[in-house]
Amino acid sequence: MTTAKEVKTANNPDAVSLSGYIIDPLYEPVGGQTDPTIGQPGEFPYTRGVHETMYRSRLWTMRQFAGFGSADDTNARFKYLLENAKGTKANTGLSTAFDLPTLMGRDSNDPLSIGEVGRCGVAIDTIEDMHRLYADIPIDEVTVSQTINGPACVIWAMYLAMATERDIDWNKLGGTLQNDILKEFHSQNEFIYPPEASVKLVVDTIEFATNNTKRWNSVSISGYHIREAGSTATQELAFTLRDGMEYVEACMKRGLDVDSFAPRLSFFFNSHNEFFEEICKLRAARRIWAHAMRDRFGAKNDRSLLMRTHVQTAGCSLTEQQPLNNIVRVAYQAMAGVLGGCQSLHTDSMDETLGLPTETAVRVALRTQQVLAHETGVHRTVDPLAGSYFVESLTNQMEEDANQIINEVDGMGGVVQGIHKGYFRRSIAEASYRFGQEMEAGDRIIVGVNAYPDGNEDAQVELLQIPHAVETQQCERLDKVLKTRDNNCALQALDAIREAARNDENVMQSLVDASLARCTLGEMVQAMADVFGRYSGGPEW
Repeated sequence: MTTAKEVKTANNPDAVSLSGYIIDPLYEPVGGQTDPTIGQPGEFPYTRGVHETMYRSRLWTMRQFAGFGSADDTNARFKYLLENAKGTKANTGLSTAFDLPTLMGRDSNDPLSIGEVGRCGVAIDTIEDMHRLYADIPIDEVTVSQTINGPACVIWAMYLAMATERDIDWNKLGGTLQNDILKEFHSQNEFIYPPEASVKLVVDTIEFATNNTKRWNSVSISGYHIREAGSTATQELAFTLRDGMEYVEACMKRGLDVDSFAPRLSFFFNSHNEFFEEICKLRAARRIWAHAMRDRFGAKNDRSLLMRTHVQTAGCSLTEQQPLNNIVRVAYQAMAGVLGGCQSLHTDSMDETLGLPTETAVRVALRTQQVLAHETGVHRTVDPLAGSYFVESLTNQMEEDANQIINEVDGMGGVVQGIHKGYFRRSIAEASYRFGQEMEAGDRIIVGVNAYPDGNEDAQVELLQIPHAVETQQCERLDKVLKTRDNNCALQALDAIREAARNDENVMQSLVDASLARCTLGEMVQAMADVFGRYSGGPEW
């Protein structure tokens, strides 16, 4: 068995010796003439990564997505994931998936929620559910990500209120609220309010986080779902960055100094099957964002220029046929994310196209990251693909093509205007159609689907089933909260939300107060809908 050992020399004090070879911590062009468009790791324009030493000093955060059934069920899965992550040098984070009613701002007892409670994620109705979801988990030590958008401000308010009742300082809370509503209008449809009001609520959370928390990332600008809807890699890159610019513009119009909030903006990208394209997408993204923040928005703080990135492997690439093949797909996609320079990574489970992940599938997904981190050697030198003729050329081409799309969106008046014109949906639909045509023609091979069948395509993996009792019990818990709370206090809290929304004030403090008063998710969402209205989409859709 070969082992690596540190080699302390005058020229390379941090070099590593492996099987007789010396691996330097960083490789540069012969003669030291660095291309300024590539730069150095941790330096503008951050093509080679946002940190000088990248994974040599700290591995990426291994973040695993979990959420199903009741808060108690998901809490048990969280603890299982934390237990299985012990012994790794990487930080471990918890990503929370919410069920469809929660994502749409509906309580579990809403008639529209029937049959969906706890099915695709965890059901959260009140602060009591939030307490049960994170019970016995040190949320001041473990980072928490919450994948929610339309009612994101309400869910975050419940989380902050829960921390208050646990006597945990908000400044000790680390994590990320997805809270990217613009991509919902492009791709995922989990919007509640009109685009203008929706952006206003995102700005409210950014402003509140800036003034009240030190470590929390109030928005994760997400290309993942854009790609899952069928976009190309370049569209994912361009639409995501332009969405981010829209939020920056809105915050600056609010009067926020760009350097007060930009350092805590984060991004979320997909890692699909085309290996080098995914690597170059992340390299181009950092470069475009750094230039935009410096040149377009006048940021002065170097941290405002950094694109900190979470990557998740491509759920839409996983297949029902031969599901064990998905383990291989996820491994390659994960390596692309790491070679592209992500700061955190989620690996999908092999059975996600068939149902909610089982514990076995989740463990394999986590082990995939651990093998990548500890057995492949990808962390031994910073940005090992830099200088490759192919990689640098493709990075440049993706940057150029993405900037053309960004300029096109600028020309139509920005992202919100593009939404009203149907531009994003139309572009993604056309790309998805082309992909389907390539598959049907056999120009794009998907192993086990349009090539290499094995003659036994029935599901060969265990499936996780959610019993109907989950919905019944959740509605009973909600009913108990409604019967035992102080209704006058709750009604006053809901009126305060309406008043803040009506006066164009930041709604976050009123949402925290309402959470403490045991107002429900649906009640708080409706209080804002009483002012903003609900959005069903433009006529051109």
